[in-house]
Amino acid sequence: MELKINNQTKQFDAESLTVQALIDLEIPENQNGIALAINHTVIPKSNWNTHLIKATDEILIITATQGG
Repeated sequence: MELKINNQTKQFDAESLTVQALIDLEIPENQNGIALAINHTVIPKSNWNTHLIKATDEILIITATQGG
């Protein structure tokens, strides 16, 4: 499956992915402070295990950073 993530095209060996599976692949370390939007709609973290991603979806992953 080919996905557009943060304006970059990436290839995955799966025919379907949930949001959580994608996050596990893209950010395997600490997964706190992450927001994800598909087609300009934020997907609540409570839906990550059930929301399926389609090949035509545009995905934006945002990670919080510390600083001041």
